[in-house]
Amino acid sequence: MRPFTYARATTPDEAVAQHTEGAAYLGGGTNLVDLMRLGVALPSHLVDVTRLPHAQIETDGDGLLIGAAVRNSDLAAHAVVRERFPMLARAVLTGASGQIRNMATVGGNLLQRTRCPYFQDVTRPCNRRDPGTGCPAREGEHENLAILGHTPDCVATHPSDMAVALAALDARVRVHGRGETGLDDLYGDDPVRASALRPDDLITHVRVPPLAMRGTYRKVRERASFAFALVSIAAALDVADGVVRDCRIALGGVAAKPWRARRAEAALRGGPATEDAFTRAADAELAAAEPLRDNGYKIPLARNLVVRTLGELT
Repeated sequence: MRPFTYARATTPDEAVAQHTEGAAYLGGGTNLVDLMRLGVALPSHLVDVTRLPHAQIETDGDGLLIGAAVRNSDLAAHAVVRERFPMLARAVLTGASGQIRNMATVGGNLLQRTRCPYFQDVTRPCNRRDPGTGCPAREGEHENLAILGHTPDCVATHPSDMAVALAALDARVRVHGRGETGLDDLYGDDPVRASALRPDDLITHVRVPPLAMRGTYRKVRERASFAFALVSIAAALDVADGVVRDCRIALGGVAAKPWRARRAEAALRGGPATEDAFTRAADAELAAAEPLRDNGYKIPLARNLVVRTLGELT
């Protein structure tokens, strides 16, 4: 870890002004500090944003306005979140141990970096860490990496559980001085880039619109204790008289960002709420999958997870 300077901001304008070249924002530090210890992140200056006035969860009609500095534990325990958005509470609770949730912030969770082993190993090439050096994961260790939306330059996956639920909830991220953006635009389409934000962009809030249907979050992982998703799903379903009136589906563990399953949603709307229909919808989404040598198991795993979760929601 190389020497760095530190400053604590008290307003958003002050935080952005202090974010000079080579700086990084510091929230809970649960991801950044680890990367600094590994030598992956080498900021010359840290701007502490935990004292900004963004640590509240407010009701916004039937929706929510969540401050970027809200701790993950507080988000999962909030009564309105548990009552109206249980998929979000479940996603946060499955995302990390209690100790990490007590420190991690909403903004930091959205922007956490991939856990691809090549990204975290500074002795190996990695386009995300050092653009142009290559992606050894394609031919190397990639059992847990992407099957959707990847490119020859990067096959990393996004590690956040919370972001998958927020994608299914059509959440929008508020960036200081730049308005709101959806999660698709936040992460962009280039898997080499962790997000489409500029280095000094500061997330202040996440706005979650109302959700008038049942939803849940399920996560498949290698062990029951804290582990990143092999595949996860955030899903919501509105069924009347055996017909799907509306639905939301987002997948985690399969792409460089939370993967909104819009093909599956389109296949379901207006059709029967049956296991066969759920299977066809999952296959419509997964038809675009391009598995690597050792992660093709994620296709049947994702299909089964979609079918089972939608079945439970009916």
